[in-house]
Amino acid sequence: MRNSSRGAVDAFIVMDVMEAARAAEAAGRHIVHMEVGQPSSPAPAQARAVLAETMKTDPLGYTVALGLPALRARIARLYGEWYDVDLDPARVVVTPGSSGGFILAFTALFDAGDRVVAGRPGYPSYRQILKALNLEPVEVQASAENGYQLVPEDLAGLDYQGLMMASPANPTGTMLDRAQLGAMIGACQEAGAAFLSDEIYHGIEYDQRAVTALELSDDVCVINSFSKYFSMTGWRVGWLVVPEAQIRQVERLAQNFFICPPHAAQVAALAALDAREELDANLAVYKRNRALMLEGLPKAGFDRIAPPDGAFYVYADVSHLTSDSHAFAAEILDKAGVAVTPGLDFDPDRGKGTLRFSYAQGTAEIEEGLDRLRRFMAARG
Repeated sequence: MRNSSRGAVDAFIVMDVMEAARAAEAAGRHIVHMEVGQPSSPAPAQARAVLAETMKTDPLGYTVALGLPALRARIARLYGEWYDVDLDPARVVVTPGSSGGFILAFTALFDAGDRVVAGRPGYPSYRQILKALNLEPVEVQASAENGYQLVPEDLAGLDYQGLMMASPANPTGTMLDRAQLGAMIGACQEAGAAFLSDEIYHGIEYDQRAVTALELSDDVCVINSFSKYFSMTGWRVGWLVVPEAQIRQVERLAQNFFICPPHAAQVAALAALDAREELDANLAVYKRNRALMLEGLPKAGFDRIAPPDGAFYVYADVSHLTSDSHAFAAEILDKAGVAVTPGLDFDPDRGKGTLRFSYAQGTAEIEEGLDRLRRFMAARG
């Protein structure tokens, strides 16, 4: 059986690190997980209770392709609560996680061969999904001076049909303020390109509120998910907000690609939207963990970091410690029992000298991980 060239995408390195950590745990070791953006908290109790009750009487079959109308309406209302944006629920599309949203958005907006810009470092699946769809990822190195976020000058002279931005970003946690985001939307639209805003980490912010692209323009595509702030990674439910002109196109694609998002996950997601007290308690844990990381990582020797404005990651320059972040991460796992992600996932060039540390776990685990890292680096000399 032959393989397609479209399927020849790179492995997602963090998943390989997770597997190595799992194997170590299976062998009896205790591993501190700083490799993956996996909240330690479960889906909100209210969401789980509502789903359990629903399952007693509802067969949970197919829903319409765009998602449960009640969920779409509640997501639209969220934009009023968080951003003072009056959003038409018809523009909301419920998806099988943000990954399903990327597939729908890229397929609806671009033709084969179109060029889509994304910054480096950045979420690696942008690149791989684009490749698999016969689209051309155009990755542009963002500078540390700009918080590893692209600025309009970075787009000068580029030929592109789309631009993907994330704020807060993965792997850095840095954010764009209103003026910065507006400048990027303006530069993109001036070039006649589609602007896509990955807002999956909205809700996990510390000193300032994240800005949604919808505050600045209706002619944008927003991707979001219940995975991070709502602690529902494995439920595989997210959403798109698309311009009115794209609704029917996205609907036809969703009908054929996915039929519908998982019904059970949609029921839980609807209830999760009203679980603010529990979710904000989770945010308080991330805030405490962030403070511990910003204090503890430099003490351990990881002192070249981009302080995160949001999300739950710290991106560290370790080029003074290694020229092979993959081998360095493996050494840390083996000798310290801490799983971290090599930066190669996020930047195949500069990533040889970077690591990403996640602080999404419980505070006790973060404290233990930092202590292990400190002792590891002291022994390493």
